[in-house]
Amino acid sequence: MDATQKKTTQKLVRLADEVLRQAKSGENPHVEVPTRTLANVRYNEKKKIIELKGDKQKRLFFNVGQAKKFMQTFLVGSACKELIEAGKTTSIRDLYYLTKHTLGTTKQNTFEEQEESDPIIEDLEVTVDALREELHLFASNKGNLVGEITLVDSGDTIDARRMGSGGWGVPSIVEEETIQFKKHEAKFVLLVEKDAVFRRLNEDRFWKKHHCILIHGGGQPPRGVRRLLHRMHEELELPVYVLVDNDPWGFYIYSVVKQGSINLAYESMRMAVPKARFIGLSSFDKEKFGLPDNVTIKLTDDDEKRAKQMLAYPWFEKKQWRKEIEKLMKSGIKLEIEALSSMGISFVTDEFLPRKLREGDWLE
Repeated sequence: MDATQKKTTQKLVRLADEVLRQAKSGENPHVEVPTRTLANVRYNEKKKIIELKGDKQKRLFFNVGQAKKFMQTFLVGSACKELIEAGKTTSIRDLYYLTKHTLGTTKQNTFEEQEESDPIIEDLEVTVDALREELHLFASNKGNLVGEITLVDSGDTIDARRMGSGGWGVPSIVEEETIQFKKHEAKFVLLVEKDAVFRRLNEDRFWKKHHCILIHGGGQPPRGVRRLLHRMHEELELPVYVLVDNDPWGFYIYSVVKQGSINLAYESMRMAVPKARFIGLSSFDKEKFGLPDNVTIKLTDDDEKRAKQMLAYPWFEKKQWRKEIEKLMKSGIKLEIEALSSMGISFVTDEFLPRKLREGDWLE
C-alpha cells in the first residue's frame, strides 16, 4: 500500500473511530458533512477558484429522517476501505451493487437506485477530503490525448506521439500512483471541446508542428481530464489553452476548467487551472477571420438566459469578458468551432490557432 492509499485509509478509519467514540460516551453518533449547496459556495478572489465555505450539516444516527443516510455513508466508506486494502478499483455503478442488499428479514434495501448511492459517494469525498479516485472509484473513460509526451499508465509506458487517429484514452483515475509523466517536449496543452475538432488537429499533426499536448473531453471535460490538466499545469509547468464553441455553454466549459464548478467546489484545488487561457472561439472572431454569415447560428432563449447569468458571476467580471459576452448577446448569433471549416478543411490547424498563439489573442 502506497502513501496515498495509507493516508486515505486512515481518514476513513478516523471517521469510524470518531463515531465509535461518540457512541461510547453516550452521544448521538453523527457525521458532519460539508454542505454542497450554492449557498455554501464562494469565489476565492485570491486563489481564483470556486470553493466551499465552512457550513456543515450533522447526519445523526438516532434520527428517523437521517438514520438511513448515516448507515449508507459508512456502508460506502467500508466498501472503499476494502477496495483500497485489496489494491482494486471499481466503477461507481459496481459500488452501487456491492453495497446494495436487503436488511435482515425486512423488505428494506440499503439502496434502491444508483441515484441514492452517487450523492453518498460525493458526501464521503468531501467529508474525508479525498478524491473519489483516491477512494478507488472510477467513472467511464471519456476523453483522449495525443502529443509530445511519454507517460506511464499502471506500469505501461505510453508514447502519446504514437497513438494513431484516436489517441490514448484518458482514464478516470489519473493520480500520481497510476499515471506518471516522463519525457516531454511540449510547450503547452490544448484542450479541445469536441472530438471531431480533436481528430482534425491530430490528423494534421498540429501537436507535432507546435510541440504541444492535445486533449479533448467530449464536451464538458470529465474529472479525469480536468485532474490531468491540473497536474500537467502544476507539475510540468505547461500553459493550458481551451478551444470551445462560441456560445454560453462553451464559455462555461472554459470557466469550469479555469476555476472549478459549483457542483464540485470541494475539488477545485485539485482540478482547476486558474491560469487557463481561452483561445476561442471568440465573439469577435467572425469579423477577424472573415467567416461567412451562413455559418452562424441564432442564439436561443436559453442561450440568452445563460449569458445573462454569466455576467453576474464574479469570475466573468473582467472588462474583457464582459465585452466578450455582451458582444455575443448583441450580435444574437453563435458559432461552432466547425464553422472554421468553411474557410478550408485545415483552416483551424493552419491559420486560426497559429495566428491566435502568435498574436497572444486569448482571454484569461
